[in-house]
Amino acid sequence: MMRPLRSIGSLLSMLGIDLRKTALFARGLPWYFRDYLALRRQRRASPLKFDLAKPYPCLGDRAGDSGSARGHYFHQDLLVARRIFVNNPVVHLDVGSRIDGFVAHVASFRAIQVADIRQLDSRIPNVTFRQADFMSPIPEDLVACCDSLSCLHAIEHFGLGRYGDPVRYDGYILGLDNLHRALKPSGRLYLSAPIGPQRIEFNAHRIFSVAHLVECCTGRFRIDRFSFVDDEGRLHEDVPLAEDRVHDNFGCTHGCGILEMTKL
Repeated sequence: MMRPLRSIGSLLSMLGIDLRKTALFARGLPWYFRDYLALRRQRRASPLKFDLAKPYPCLGDRAGDSGSARGHYFHQDLLVARRIFVNNPVVHLDVGSRIDGFVAHVASFRAIQVADIRQLDSRIPNVTFRQADFMSPIPEDLVACCDSLSCLHAIEHFGLGRYGDPVRYDGYILGLDNLHRALKPSGRLYLSAPIGPQRIEFNAHRIFSVAHLVECCTGRFRIDRFSFVDDEGRLHEDVPLAEDRVHDNFGCTHGCGILEMTKL
């Protein structure tokens, strides 16, 4: 019963209808009007004057907590930014990771170069941007250009057309080839991707089996550390790649694998 309900919820979400937000909105309305009337009474009795402007109801926050400290992006961004801080590379290049997450973390303490298939119009301190398609042959000045490289929650999109890239069934393989070319010998690669039973959820992303992800990296890189975020959004750091755990994708249906590797 729950699975069909989740499917319906996912479909409605794609259409811009969020059932959870709708429920929180309805639940929060009585509190909103009670508090609004209380504020109006207090305003009339106070010497402080603020105009009451147009309504801006925030009805779901009462039921939330102080913030979210879980999930793929939260954990991968902090983990990899922390590793880069400790390792202090000469040149760090990022390909396709979130600007308002991981890139911002790193830019807070050092310079970072960023490449993405989409344009970036903002100017950000410590961030040097260039537009590049890592499924196509990369320019010569990007070959062996860095001793540290990240590609977080991006490789799964390569070749699915979601971001204006050409549709290529093997797009992630082309991307890995170019990541390998961009990195200097013995340089470090930080790579993350969704993990679970292997599939394509078109045109959002691929989900990789851990075995296939490891196979794709074998011969190109030495895997130094493997961490993962489970289906509940919890981080498991520096986990051995035991055969039985790899086979069952560490119990994940849609988790996030984080590999820290050295170029061979």
